Amino acid sequence: MVVHSSEMTKKPEMVEGRDAFTRFREATAAIVAVPHSEIKRKIEQHRKAAARNPHRRGPKSKVK
Repeated sequence: MVVHSSEMTKKPEMVEGRDAFTRFREATAAIVAVPHSEIKRKIEQHRKAAARNPHRRGPKSKVK
């Protein structure tokens, strides 16, 4: 028997009008505030972790 909590069945918050635009601008500013060097570092870190996965699907990279 599966019991669903009210959190799982709750509908997402819906905001329209000026408040929605303000929330969007604040979220965009928070994302853009991350330095590009940090984003590049995270991408490289993920690529290395993905390369170590022996069960990776698709074409394998050449081992150097």
